[in-house]
Amino acid sequence: MKRFGMSLGDRFRHVDPILFICTTLLSFMSILTIYGAVDNFGKSKLTMQIAMTLAGMVALFIVANIDYRFFVDRFAIVMFLASVFLLALTLLFGSTGENMETANRSWIRIPIVNIAVQPSEFVKIAFLCTFAKHIELVKKKIDHPKSLLGLALHAAVIVGLILLSGDLGVALVYLGMIAFMLFCAGLSGWYFLGAAVLAAISFPLLWELLRTDQQNRIIFGFQPELDANGVGMQALMSRDAIASGGFWGRGLTSGGIYEDLPASHTDFIFSTVCEKFGFLGGAVVVITLVVLSLRLLWLAYRSRDFVGRLICSGIAAVIILQTLENLWMCLALVPVVGITLPFMSAGGSSVFALYFLMGLAHSVYAHEKRFFFRREN
Repeated sequence: MKRFGMSLGDRFRHVDPILFICTTLLSFMSILTIYGAVDNFGKSKLTMQIAMTLAGMVALFIVANIDYRFFVDRFAIVMFLASVFLLALTLLFGSTGENMETANRSWIRIPIVNIAVQPSEFVKIAFLCTFAKHIELVKKKIDHPKSLLGLALHAAVIVGLILLSGDLGVALVYLGMIAFMLFCAGLSGWYFLGAAVLAAISFPLLWELLRTDQQNRIIFGFQPELDANGVGMQALMSRDAIASGGFWGRGLTSGGIYEDLPASHTDFIFSTVCEKFGFLGGAVVVITLVVLSLRLLWLAYRSRDFVGRLICSGIAAVIILQTLENLWMCLALVPVVGITLPFMSAGGSSVFALYFLMGLAHSVYAHEKRFFFRREN
């Protein structure tokens, strides 16, 4: 069977098998977990997760068969402007989280189909491409203050709009992605050291600017036992749910602590997995995410195209940072912020956007041969 001059087998060869197995396994675990808790989560969550997983896989195969440079070279400016527009629109007309288990103004509800989407998840795709292109344009003089200022302004516009919406968890992922891409691009380590020193010096001043309730949320976030019936309750319930699963878990359709745990289908899906499938199920999820991250880093390392390297490293940063933030949050080690576990948490925007990002990684894998005999300038 051939379409557009390429056999179906050739199209499948554009997909990296390790990445595909990892994402498929995570999605299977996610759907299985939501199915086992459908009486608590609702059938709509299960239907949405299945639909977005299938739609995401279709998007993955389409993007994998398109040269990633097509997006980067032709639509960088358009994607940046569209990102600013979407985030500004969200800030002005976004939902404050009523009946959506969040206080962030980071959702836009589409009235005709009555579906809420999170634009910041899709902006990750555009930002990754545009920031990689921006770095490529200045890579020969990336350490020059003028070049760095331009990159900082590029990043500040996007991250600033996300922070204004109140979505701290997603903003932290963006900041980590930016830092990792700059590191992989060869930015001098002195800049990172300077940023760390500046952050340490500024912390006491920034702390004083926070309200007492904001300070308490941070303190109790790191020590939830100090406010077990208030700020720390959700994190402590999450930790108890993980512990209650033991080694083998309580069973697919069993009830448990997760039934009373807020956001147990999204931000705390890992707690639900561990309660149902135990340490063994949690280990499968963690190991799969580790393998996925290492494979992305390997593709970045092997890529001979500068932009391809940055794209894979940026996607790896997203997976690693979201995983660490989410797992530490579920284990009551850090303050609770709204962040999903990649491919596991229920949520159409997150799942579809992640599959699109993986499509870009597959595209780098598929088109790597173009650069086998090409030297970088």
